[in-house]
Amino acid sequence: MSLTEILWKRLVLGIGTLLFVSVLVFLGTEILPGDVAHAILGQGATPELLEQVRERLGLNEPLHVRYWVWLTNFITGDFGTSLANGADISTEITRRGSNTIILALCTAVIAVPLAIALGLAAAVKPGGLADRLITSTSLALISFPDFLVAVVLVTIFAIKLRWLPAIASIRPSYDLVDWIRILILPVMGLTFTILAHMVRMTRSAVLNVLTSPAIEMAILKGVPRRRLLLRHALPNALGPIINVVALNLAYLASGVVVIETLFNFPGLGRYMVEAVTNRDVPIVQTCAMIFCSFYVLLNMTADILSVIANPRVRYKK
Repeated sequence: MSLTEILWKRLVLGIGTLLFVSVLVFLGTEILPGDVAHAILGQGATPELLEQVRERLGLNEPLHVRYWVWLTNFITGDFGTSLANGADISTEITRRGSNTIILALCTAVIAVPLAIALGLAAAVKPGGLADRLITSTSLALISFPDFLVAVVLVTIFAIKLRWLPAIASIRPSYDLVDWIRILILPVMGLTFTILAHMVRMTRSAVLNVLTSPAIEMAILKGVPRRRLLLRHALPNALGPIINVVALNLAYLASGVVVIETLFNFPGLGRYMVEAVTNRDVPIVQTCAMIFCSFYVLLNMTADILSVIANPRVRYKK
């Protein structure tokens, strides 16, 4: 099978997955308890007003019609308006989405190189002091949920030491230094959450390659250990490493929801939590689809990159 055919197959599979996810998101918000029209009107709801709101929002239309209208509007970028305050959702998504992208990019820039470096350091001498220290620390980090890591960081650096702010609020007057100060704790929380899995997978993948006959032959020929890891073992281990990196970066889609809520960071995660609290269905649907699309896109990218990095996958045995 050629590379082009594999890429088209992955692309079609990704689009199909997104369509299936859109159905789940739409049905998930439809089966939420309560009535949207009644939630909008509150205690002053009357049968006449309820009927007017349902008619205005298209709630009286059949389920498949409402799904098709919502999906086509989402694809074209028309996210509608908030049911709570009538604000344009697209404008708010753009503003808050940029904050979330900054948070996720800072985490990825720090976490990915650090994970690969620690994984290689652990694989240099299996069973050594560095390997035992890195392995035990990564196991401990895996055991802690992200909200607990965030609470510990706030307790140490914001409450005890008072070095950093506990609330990551953003103001127009903030300069670069202020941005760095408010981003340190959220980025640390997300980094510790995704770091451990990437470290362990990098170590496992590199050790697996080191046991191959080609690497053993290079060792017998006297190839230096550093060159053996960087020039021979790491390139051959890129496939599984890319997969686990993409999966953990995709986890940021859910991790930012918890971290942004705990640190009061004005991003998409907190925006969706506020919408769930207010039962603002259009915002919940839009944010959920954005997070799901991000997750599916990263998984599809990891699948494609692993095929490119490992040509043996293209050919059937």
